[in-house]
Amino acid sequence: MAIQRLHTNRRMSQIVIHRDTIYLAGQTAENTDTGIEQQTADTLQAIEELLAEAGSDKEHILSVTIYLKDMERDFAGMNAVWDRWLPEGVAPARATVEAGMCESDILVEMSVTAVKRE
Repeated sequence: MAIQRLHTNRRMSQIVIHRDTIYLAGQTAENTDTGIEQQTADTLQAIEELLAEAGSDKEHILSVTIYLKDMERDFAGMNAVWDRWLPEGVAPARATVEAGMCESDILVEMSVTAVKRE
């Protein structure tokens, strides 16, 4: 039962695959000079690309943890983009929490667990 690790550096792997389960490390937008809606869209695009590389897609997400810098200010904007991104009928388990980010300009970060497409 090998563990596959992709985009690995000294501290972490962006993608970890064990059996048919895919774990994506916390993803953020590359450009943090934008508002919550654009950062959310960019983060979801990065997630979509990593899922494809790992052999999955957004329809196979099991759970996601969403970290927001400011829950009161940013939840509605993030949620609107999230709702447009997910296909109808797809509703992964989700936790959204307020968190201190590693950089002051990051407004949203997401960690994902998914399964491989059959």
